[in-house]
Amino acid sequence: MRQIETALLDGTYPAHARLPAERILAENYGVSRNTVREAIQRLAARGLLRSRHGAGVYVTEQLRTGTASPSPWGQLIAEHPGVRDDVLEFRRVLEGATAYFAALRCTDEDRERIRAQLAALEQARQADDQPGEAVADARLHEAIALASHNTMFLHLHASVIGMLREHITANGSSLRAQAPDVSRHLLLQHRAICEAICGARADEAQAAMQAHIDYVASRVAAADAANL
Repeated sequence: MRQIETALLDGTYPAHARLPAERILAENYGVSRNTVREAIQRLAARGLLRSRHGAGVYVTEQLRTGTASPSPWGQLIAEHPGVRDDVLEFRRVLEGATAYFAALRCTDEDRERIRAQLAALEQARQADDQPGEAVADARLHEAIALASHNTMFLHLHASVIGMLREHITANGSSLRAQAPDVSRHLLLQHRAICEAICGARADEAQAAMQAHIDYVASRVAAADAANL
């Protein structure tokens, strides 16, 4: 099942693709056909695969759209640490560029929305409300995406925002529990990002966002190493 999950994650079997026959999968993975059948049944129960009578087993769109609850992405990210690195790398590129264009294009309304979410983040921090911090963190990133006023960025955020939010929340909650100073560092990073965006300093906003993602990546790596 994990091997098929990996094939779904890396695009070996993209959405709508038909899986090879059970016999071929059994040969490829060195297991019995019964084992393959059970793995497929479990993945189908999670909505990742769908059997079509007389036509075979197909990959659904669920993994890419993230519409399920709990999201398949969230579950697989938790079980496959390497995928977390891919998500962080994606976030670094996407959100760095988003912060850059948000600084260039944000309106007074965008600035008000960003500052309101930063205030909510600061309030949660003062109350030592880690779940509240994580939620405010995610909403702040959404506000920055809206401020970019780029249709492609908005489309990408809309298509994966549930997964990104889940990832931000999961990382935020776990990171903030690591050490007392983590929340403070995260808050300072978000302040720097917001100040650069609201001040129309595009290069500084992009650098601040990328530094934030790099910090998150370093803390995730430290947590993984501690759990080995």
